[in-house]
Amino acid sequence: MRLTADADTGLWIPVTDSLGFRGRRHRKAAIRMLLGQANTAFGAVARPGSRFGAWVMSQAAPMLMKKADGRVLVWTWKADPELVVAMVTAQALTPDVRIARASMPMDYDDTESFSTRWLGVGEKLVVPMPESPTAPPFATYTWDTGTHLVTLTAICSERERFGTVIGALDDLARSIRIADEITGGESPEVLRLDPA
Repeated sequence: MRLTADADTGLWIPVTDSLGFRGRRHRKAAIRMLLGQANTAFGAVARPGSRFGAWVMSQAAPMLMKKADGRVLVWTWKADPELVVAMVTAQALTPDVRIARASMPMDYDDTESFSTRWLGVGEKLVVPMPESPTAPPFATYTWDTGTHLVTLTAICSERERFGTVIGALDDLARSIRIADEITGGESPEVLRLDPA
């Protein structure tokens, strides 16, 4: 399964297709923000090597995402790349994944229906003020296609500004769709059809 989306280029910078020098500043900022949030969540203090670690990861990220072959798409907030990172993934719905979803904490039961043209009715969970003061605010959008679980997760670095990006996240979520594949005759080549 491959995913595609029409992210507003005025608001979002795609990290997924930013190979080499193109988009490296946004990749580094996004990874630095995620590393900083992880350090804070685990009570660690940022170390001087964090910038170098973010740089190394930013160089490897595009290749890893390319290897994921459309199952992972990532964007950063254009005006402030360290403010929001949004990632959509497609995961095969194995029995283990279904069990993990059923075993999620009660906090994750506070969802609302979220409908899109392409993926149908899914669930939206917004957590602007997590219980832990060190945890970042986040939002998740989830759709069960029957065979796959499509999930958009967005993490924000600032609680005070989280509410200002929810509308843009809703729009991004509504643009996500599955790119169907059709094999053409005897040729091994695959034609990918955009639903639009």
